[in-house]
Amino acid sequence: MATKRACARVAALVFAGLSAAPAWAAPSGDDALVARGAYLAHLGDCAACHTGEGGKTMAGGLAFKTPGGAVYSTNITPDPKTGIGSYTLEQFSRALRDGVAADGRHLYPAMPYPSFVKVTDEDVAALYAYFMKGVAPVEQADKPAEMHFPFNIRASMYFWNLLFLDRKPFTPDPARDAQWNRGAYIVEGLGHCGTCHTPRGLALQEKAYTAASPDYLAGSTIGPWRAISLRDLTSEAGLFKLLKTGAETHTMVFGPMAEVVHYSTQYFTDDDLRAMARYLVSLAPPGTRPQVVEAGDEKTLYGTRGGLGYEQFCASCHQRTGLGAPNIFPALAGNPAFLSKDPTSVLHIVLAGGTAAPTAFEGHQFKMPAFNRLTDEELAEILNFGRSSWGARTTGITADQVKAMRAELALPPPAPKTILTPRLSDLLTAPNSGQLIFGLRLMAQTHKLLPTNVGDALDCNSCHLDGGTIAKASPYFGVVSLFPTYNKRAGHVITIEDRLNGCFQRSMHGAPLAVDSPEMKAMVAYMAWLKGEKGPDGKILGRGLPKLDRAMKPDPAHGEKVFAEKCAVCHGKNGEGTRSAAGDWIFPPLWGDQSYNIGAGMARTSTAAGFVKANMPIAHREFFPQDQGGLSDQDSLDVAEFFSHQPRMDYPPKVNDWPKGGKPFDARY
Repeated sequence: MATKRACARVAALVFAGLSAAPAWAAPSGDDALVARGAYLAHLGDCAACHTGEGGKTMAGGLAFKTPGGAVYSTNITPDPKTGIGSYTLEQFSRALRDGVAADGRHLYPAMPYPSFVKVTDEDVAALYAYFMKGVAPVEQADKPAEMHFPFNIRASMYFWNLLFLDRKPFTPDPARDAQWNRGAYIVEGLGHCGTCHTPRGLALQEKAYTAASPDYLAGSTIGPWRAISLRDLTSEAGLFKLLKTGAETHTMVFGPMAEVVHYSTQYFTDDDLRAMARYLVSLAPPGTRPQVVEAGDEKTLYGTRGGLGYEQFCASCHQRTGLGAPNIFPALAGNPAFLSKDPTSVLHIVLAGGTAAPTAFEGHQFKMPAFNRLTDEELAEILNFGRSSWGARTTGITADQVKAMRAELALPPPAPKTILTPRLSDLLTAPNSGQLIFGLRLMAQTHKLLPTNVGDALDCNSCHLDGGTIAKASPYFGVVSLFPTYNKRAGHVITIEDRLNGCFQRSMHGAPLAVDSPEMKAMVAYMAWLKGEKGPDGKILGRGLPKLDRAMKPDPAHGEKVFAEKCAVCHGKNGEGTRSAAGDWIFPPLWGDQSYNIGAGMARTSTAAGFVKANMPIAHREFFPQDQGGLSDQDSLDVAEFFSHQPRMDYPPKVNDWPKGGKPFDARY
């Protein structure tokens, strides 16, 4: 879904050209009328367009780039000098529903007066009362439009209106009930959903304004966003939740649609949201059923460059099945925006990133980082893997399309990284690629592929993120080259196989793997492939975890609050983790009998705190693919102290640890 705000940037300006006029008539009405008008202004999403970036509410100044030049939203506060404070009710109504300003100038047709013509007289009066009595006046002159010929000739709008403006008011359908008609009134009128979601003709007119035409709400591409078709929706409950909170079980709004939820729909009454959902779902052709979504093919996932790229950069949030994490990260499988024949929005969001809608109903505002650090070819490969795996019936995306969108967005170049992230897609060119990819799979799906060796819900990659390729997240860079080495906890020299078996017994609370087994050899081979790069001091860049100041004192009571605020959404309020509908683990439990035992390194506060500091919580910052962590040192320490000291399984062989001394200061035993 795209938003009215973004659409207007491309098409024209809402209330363009509104200016003060002589003779102000004070509005009549009481506080109840003003309050009703305030609600109706939310239905109309007025603030989204008429509030400039960092500006005062309704004072205008937001820039809109159009095919004919640049225009700026106008001041619609009741300031009599620079706003609409001098407007009479009749002048206000004429601007709102006829597209003509008080001084007789015609407004540009993307101001949704063709939709607002359906607004009743009573609602216009309430809106007028609100704008005159409920909005603070702001003296701020409008910025002049920068339109070029012939678009700067406003008189041409007179003829446009003759051709395309249907002045018929909204008429309830007697064959439908009151709820359906209320939904139609909002969607077709103040909600002006068609401004973005209805395709336009050569004169930039919407091809239809009511559900009687199959063109109405059939989807439209405007600038760098694709507004999807709203004529094949099937779930009233899902749509209700999406409009109220910005997210539902399997999807969430993104890009400019997040602004619609933020400024507008989250404030709608439940009755109005249900009415809209009822109306919109009724537009689906008879017999339309919810799409059956199936998991992806692992052969394609691990056997193609796009699949391996997806596994590395996308699967931690959207899952390798493409089904996402319910109410947290949207599914890509069956997602109409992701699978759209027109990939405009998909390309936009992978290059520029996005932020979920901030609402009063969702405690987290998740962010998708910008993936513009990946090459055009890499992004095309990844997107084509996902789209072809999960239902897209269209031709593939080309690297040239990615390049064109990158140029259109004019994004600043990403900040240089001193640590280069290796690409799993390069595994396919290695002489022993089959063994390496088998090793990768074992690391990614350890408890599934090695059930006799894993006794809890963890995989190797639960701690070693994105296949062990993320710097400062215990990456596998150069690990194999460090062995054999003396290990204080063991009290003797150990091999890389010994180290891996330590993880099987402690982090995964299971049994050791035979050192000469194909599985062990594949895991070691994969880790050896990730050699890493050395810095000037000869050390492998990005190895290990950040270290916090040991002089800091942890506060577990505060850590519990941090956990509830930042961590519980993924790991569960009781640390129980998150499962998919099929029972597969999405995010691992952090304590209890399905988490790592007391002998694991993560059971130590300092280890857990370093990991949290660099990497958690995920999807709350724009950085990619490393440095996603956003907590302070103290918050990281406190939350680590809290969850690392929760009840967990014992590790009886712990009595043999550190036989020659060297026990860490924060060892649990």
